[in-house]
Amino acid sequence: MTEETAREWWAALGGAPELVGRITVDRAPTVLDRAALPAAGLARAAVAVCALAAAELAAARDGGPVPRVRVADRAVADAFRSDRLVRSAGRAPVTFAPLSGFWRAADGWVRTHANYPHHRARLLGVLALPTDAGPGELAGVLAGRGAAATEEAVHAAGGLAVAVRDRDAWARHPQGVAAAAEPVVARRPVAPGGAPLPPSGRYPAAGLRVLDLTRVLAGPVATRTLALLGADVLRIDAPWLPESQDALDDTGMGKRSARLDLATADGRAVLGRLLETADVVVTGYRPGALEALPGMAPEELAARRPGLVVARLSAWGWSGPWAGRRGFDSLVQAASGVAVAERGPAAPDGPPGALPAQALDHGTGYLLAAAVLRALTHRHRTGEGTCLRLSLARTAHALLHARPVPAPAGAEEPPRLRETVTGRGSLRYVASPVEFEGGPRDWSRASGTWGADAPCWEGAAGGAGRGSSR
Repeated sequence: MTEETAREWWAALGGAPELVGRITVDRAPTVLDRAALPAAGLARAAVAVCALAAAELAAARDGGPVPRVRVADRAVADAFRSDRLVRSAGRAPVTFAPLSGFWRAADGWVRTHANYPHHRARLLGVLALPTDAGPGELAGVLAGRGAAATEEAVHAAGGLAVAVRDRDAWARHPQGVAAAAEPVVARRPVAPGGAPLPPSGRYPAAGLRVLDLTRVLAGPVATRTLALLGADVLRIDAPWLPESQDALDDTGMGKRSARLDLATADGRAVLGRLLETADVVVTGYRPGALEALPGMAPEELAARRPGLVVARLSAWGWSGPWAGRRGFDSLVQAASGVAVAERGPAAPDGPPGALPAQALDHGTGYLLAAAVLRALTHRHRTGEGTCLRLSLARTAHALLHARPVPAPAGAEEPPRLRETVTGRGSLRYVASPVEFEGGPRDWSRASGTWGADAPCWEGAAGGAGRGSSR
């Protein structure tokens, strides 16, 4: 999964095929090569098309040839584990809560996700367990239940659990069939009438404004990349929906973070004012969640802002019986056959395995950023906006059906971290793997505190904001 996949994905993004020749790859053995599936190739291809899309936008805005792109395997592997490698004040992040994991069921295995308090409460409630139940009690209950029955009961209660399936079972499942039939990137032109982008002056997304309505990892990885490239990225979260500061320490680089209740008319009015000068809106909530709010459907957002790019991310895909379900990388790995493939032959009856990184999240995140960057180039040339749709399940399908590529010889190197100082102490973080001639080397600001910023564009506090970037 190297140049072949990069060419396939670049074509899916609508890019000119000859530009793939601008990519140079520095191969090296990394932790991603330990996976049974070609995770290293998926990571390499996702970062390659993202960097190429950034380079193309730079050339479109400022003239000249498309800069050359460099993809370094070691940088890519570090970036795909950035959520695990980040250190705030020397403290390692908590990536999975005690009740998130694989559990033996009466007829197989179940994967749960209970990192957030509300998901934990729903899981325990549907299983009639006390609120202070621990892993042993959860294991005891799940061992007496069927995997599919648990999957459906927990879903009905608003929680998160899936039956572990192998690749063939997922290929026969209605949701597996639906996800496989979707394009890796769905693109649809909308909202014509946008003006060409002005010269950037420095980086491809400089002067552009991005509303970030995403959570956890895949969407925030995409918007973190847009921030690296110069965009003013404002992340919006609901005040009542908790988010991990550990997650924000990693994915909040270059952004600001505000809280806004879009369920209220006042909250939507503030968002409407932000939308007046926005260039991109990225959403990562399950399909139907934002659309249920007045004025929040993609077509409604696009109609209010000519040339707008609306990018949407889901876990399970955009059609099929699970399209509206909640989901995370770990659950998609478990349901789609990735976890069974990663278990390996040594323990065929043991717990399922996992990729060495949340590669579906990170891979989809860089692919999403690439799609946004290509849509901005399209808007610069034509004035058209674009609606984009991607999903973790479609990325999993690509991984499961990719051609393996031998790993290069040699020894792995330890990760390389950078360090800065924040209001919470020292922050050690992973550099972005997106690299092209003349491109940025680091973010303009470190991650802040979740929800601590005002819901306004950079420099706009008190009504003194700059005008439209158009």
